[in-house]
Amino acid sequence: MSKICDLTGKAAMTGHNVSNSNVKTKRRFYPNLKLKKFYIPEEDKWITLKVSTSAVKTISKNGITACINKFVKTGSI
Repeated sequence: MSKICDLTGKAAMTGHNVSNSNVKTKRRFYPNLKLKKFYIPEEDKWITLKVSTSAVKTISKNGITACINKFVKTGSI
């Protein structure tokens, strides 16, 4: 299962672990993803999406249909 947000397209970033002696080793920063069910009243059905927590806040502010329409137009989905 990939660690990519279904709406925003957020994915893992790369960086370094830096020790006390300043030795750098590779690491990954993963997005904070949650599996959430959303109800779409226009289609009268539930959908399950893997979304980041920032996307959940945006959905609760604007609504699921507005977010889906916005992200479909921009090409994230």
